[in-house]
Amino acid sequence: MMGRVRRALLIALLLLAVLAAGGYWFYKSRTPGSVVGSSTVEFRPKAAPKAPRVRGVIDWPVFGFGFQRDHLGPSAPGRPPLRVVWRSGGRSLLEFPPVIGFGRLFISNADGNVLAVSATTGRRAWTFHEQRCVAASPALGRYAGGTVYAVFLGRQPCGQNHPDGEVVALGVGTGDVRWRTTIGPSETSPLLVGHRLYVGDWRGAVYELDARTGKVKWRFSTGGPVKGGIAFSNGRVFAGSYDGHVYCLRATDGHLLWRASEDARLFGHGTFYSTPAVAYGRVYIGSTDSRVYSYGATTGERRWSYVTGGYVYGSPSVWNGRVYIGSYDHNFYALDAATGRRVWSFHANGPISGSSTVLDGIVYFATLNGRTYALKTRNGSLVWSFPDGKYAPVVTDGRRIYLAGFAKLYALVSTRR
Repeated sequence: MMGRVRRALLIALLLLAVLAAGGYWFYKSRTPGSVVGSSTVEFRPKAAPKAPRVRGVIDWPVFGFGFQRDHLGPSAPGRPPLRVVWRSGGRSLLEFPPVIGFGRLFISNADGNVLAVSATTGRRAWTFHEQRCVAASPALGRYAGGTVYAVFLGRQPCGQNHPDGEVVALGVGTGDVRWRTTIGPSETSPLLVGHRLYVGDWRGAVYELDARTGKVKWRFSTGGPVKGGIAFSNGRVFAGSYDGHVYCLRATDGHLLWRASEDARLFGHGTFYSTPAVAYGRVYIGSTDSRVYSYGATTGERRWSYVTGGYVYGSPSVWNGRVYIGSYDHNFYALDAATGRRVWSFHANGPISGSSTVLDGIVYFATLNGRTYALKTRNGSLVWSFPDGKYAPVVTDGRRIYLAGFAKLYALVSTRR
């Protein structure tokens, strides 16, 4: 009797294993792999990102540095290895990097504070506390002698559902409130183009606000939360949504120009948290379906997609014909910007959730296990690493490199003479 039971159990287990293998095969057979693109179709080599120069009083104005969010920064004062000049901060998470201008760094932390920190000493000049949750970089503009624009989620305690969020404009000198506008909960690092401020929210809306008054100029609704930043190029704005689509809108009035989809899959769809980058006449963005996508900026046609082994939350940096981006699979990738073919990859010590930054031919990124890496963009070889960092990439004012660790902000200079 016991022998029959054992045989029955073995047969059942074997059938389950066969069914599982068959199900996996069916799923994989219905899930497309990487799609290689063309090096000529809707690809403009002359529209390449160029390293900007730091001019005037604003050194790093928005998340990703420029309107196109290509995460290519100006020349830094030196290359790694780097040493710490000063450190500032406490215990509250710094999920996104600072903006820099007027001799200060402006950064938001998870306690709901916007902080102004001296670029020279790291000392705090002022703190603005809104009693709301924050998960975005601010933006920095020249209006009224200097204005910081910060977005906020729901009221504290964080993690609860709240119906609204805010955009707040602060004076750079003292942190005084110039205006505030209520929108949905927002973790969209704002984009400032002239006097136009572009943000998104959890209600699925993309907004243009007047940066001088906070007045809503137009509003466009997507089919899911808009959590990543908005990119701008040639009179158009680009946004990813949690409905699994990328949207291209006319910047002046929010009119829909195109809507692009992810690659088809058997169950459900991924979401776009990544902030898009625009270069070479293409839009580059990561998705939680574990792919990196390239769409034509003019048509919205999918030009290529590359499959990684995990979620792609971070935003790409683009330079020298390549797209640099990390994945939850612990790997950081350099992909050919035209075709999506992998050029090289680097295996890090943990999942990569945040974005990357390119400075002087070095690409910087951090892992959720708390380490920041600096790699040569040419071949992915390790140049330097630092035992802090979690999400945010580095930024620079052309004099120092600033690194956002888990809760501390570091000013770094090269040890090379």
